[in-house]
Amino acid sequence: MNRNVTTPGRLSIWQAAFVIARRDFVAILFSRTFLFFLLGPLFPIVVGIAAGGIGQQVAAGVSDPVIGVAMEQADTEAMLAAREGLEQDLGTVLPPMEAISLPADGSPYDPQVQLAKSSGDLAAIITGTPTEPVLTATEDRAARWKGRVGLIAGTALAQGPPDFPNVATQTVATSGASEKRSRVTTAQIGQTLLFLLTMLLAGMVLSNLVEEKANKIIEILAAAIPMDAVFLGKLFAMLGVSMVGISVWGGSAAILLAFNPITAPLPEPAVGWPLFVTFGIIYFAMGYLLIGSVFLAIGSMAATVREVQTMSMPVTMLQLINFFFASYAMAHQNTAAEYAAIAFPLSSPFAMLARAAQQPEIWPHLAALTWQTIWVAIFIRLGAGLFRRRVMKSGPQGVKQRRWWQRKKPATQVAPSN
Repeated sequence: MNRNVTTPGRLSIWQAAFVIARRDFVAILFSRTFLFFLLGPLFPIVVGIAAGGIGQQVAAGVSDPVIGVAMEQADTEAMLAAREGLEQDLGTVLPPMEAISLPADGSPYDPQVQLAKSSGDLAAIITGTPTEPVLTATEDRAARWKGRVGLIAGTALAQGPPDFPNVATQTVATSGASEKRSRVTTAQIGQTLLFLLTMLLAGMVLSNLVEEKANKIIEILAAAIPMDAVFLGKLFAMLGVSMVGISVWGGSAAILLAFNPITAPLPEPAVGWPLFVTFGIIYFAMGYLLIGSVFLAIGSMAATVREVQTMSMPVTMLQLINFFFASYAMAHQNTAAEYAAIAFPLSSPFAMLARAAQQPEIWPHLAALTWQTIWVAIFIRLGAGLFRRRVMKSGPQGVKQRRWWQRKKPATQVAPSN
């Protein structure tokens, strides 16, 4: 039987879905909890800013590691002078160096003992002579500083820094390598933001559904409209609420950036900012409808919030794996990994948004959106069917519906006895 066929006095499935969507949208939008929902992302931002400020203070309080020079006085002065002369051309490539006095009584000097007892910034010690320098340090620092110490010692033997040729420079606005690397940054930020918004907002459908199941509101709605309409209405109502939240957060970010513009703006994506933002909104809608239909189906099988949390954990982990898969595909453009991420419906929005940041072609997005729309319809269809069977206990677990060939037998009339 076609559920879209209307009967006198009964709404069609799309009309009923619109009624449910409007009801849930207005109820959530004008509730007191929605304000706290909008303020929710501010707390991680405040914590992140505070942690960043503390991290900068900690980094400022930690000095760079220093190499000590424990040689005869003439050799030590030659090494420090060579390092100072090379610094004019090499900049901060060379680590800081300081002189270390040898024992006045002429006793043997052990750099390992001094490094073990040192509590400051001393990270390595050079002993011996400029002709045969000995670097004492940890394994990683010894490997990293060995060539630089040799350069300084060779310069000290030459009685002055070498005569480096004057290199003429020509600058360009950008290059292929720098543009590719910068677009990867935009793709990573876009993917991460899309994932966080999807996972943050998709969970709202669960709490709303469990609350209405506990209050028996679902049964009341099912008495008037089809259960498929309830599923569709709730799904699109939460999508509308999510769009309102994203608009508020995006507008607040735009206002903050207007008063405090960032010094290093995000690199422009390959398709341009207008199309990239448009694709981001569309791919968010697709990803939300896909994962939201899964969450609604899970909510139909759960009776309490604890059961919802237990059953939604595997879906959350699966979505996290999809995000990692799409991130891996982002670093392997035009390979089997990227095509697989685009073909798999749950990772397709993330992979295509990253592609929009890295490649300027438009037609792959049109094909991907068509493919995602097909899977959205499939997910909604399957989710609505499971929703209908589990919420109202119909189908195999509930009361069996009478088929067309199971005609109702007329009641037999018993003749009155005399």
